[in-house]
Amino acid sequence: MGVDTSDDSAPRLVRARRESADTLALVAGEAVRELPTDLYIPPDALEVFLETFEGPLDLLLYLIRRENLDILDVKVAEITQQYMNYVDLMSEMQLELAGEYLVMAAMLAEIKSRMLLPRLAHAEEDEHDPRAELIRRLQEYEQIKLAAEGVAALARLERDIFTAHAEKPELVRQHSDPVVDMKEVLVALANVLKRAEMYERHAVQLEALSVAERMQEILSTVSDATDFVPFAHLFTAEEGRMGVVVTFLALMELIREALLDLVQNQPFAPIYVRAAGE
Repeated sequence: MGVDTSDDSAPRLVRARRESADTLALVAGEAVRELPTDLYIPPDALEVFLETFEGPLDLLLYLIRRENLDILDVKVAEITQQYMNYVDLMSEMQLELAGEYLVMAAMLAEIKSRMLLPRLAHAEEDEHDPRAELIRRLQEYEQIKLAAEGVAALARLERDIFTAHAEKPELVRQHSDPVVDMKEVLVALANVLKRAEMYERHAVQLEALSVAERMQEILSTVSDATDFVPFAHLFTAEEGRMGVVVTFLALMELIREALLDLVQNQPFAPIYVRAAGE
């Protein structure tokens, strides 16, 4: 026989939620619902670390860019006042002040005082601007900072780019290679070549141009001519390369048989053809 406990489950759930809401902390596994009366928290127990400037030049550059000022036309009075306010703020927050911040503050005060002092009329041309050295250092620092930001923006290995390494899987053959002797392969190749030769055919065609016929044509042309025949006139360009070769072979054969002669008056002069003995 079972016991119905559904009526007790709802109060237990409400009681558990109320206890968890009243719990402030868990110490050694025990719930603490009230703060101890002798609890003391020192003022410096909690410290907040914020991203600070990298140096006095970085702070000066930030102040100039925030006011949309030109580095070449720095208003020393305003920048000095803002710089000193930041130094005082770091002192109030009990931050450790580097010595270079104080050196820069002294330098700004010196520049400000030099600009406030009256200048002599004859010394204005020779005296340099008190801000020149500070402006030069600010320009150099800005160039270096921009270059460093550009380098930092580049893709870096193990930060933006990660190399992938994959191992080559082991080749598992399902079937082993057959053991075939090289001689058997060569014999099979010879049989294939023999079968290929059985399907070859050779078509005999008549020569379109005959050397003997061209010899007779040249002899007839030279004999019927009343004067020397130019060498180039014996060739027909429309017959193509084969016609030129056949004509040249016919000429060489006629010259070899002493039926024709080649005549040339001087070097590089036109060549003529005449019948032998004329």
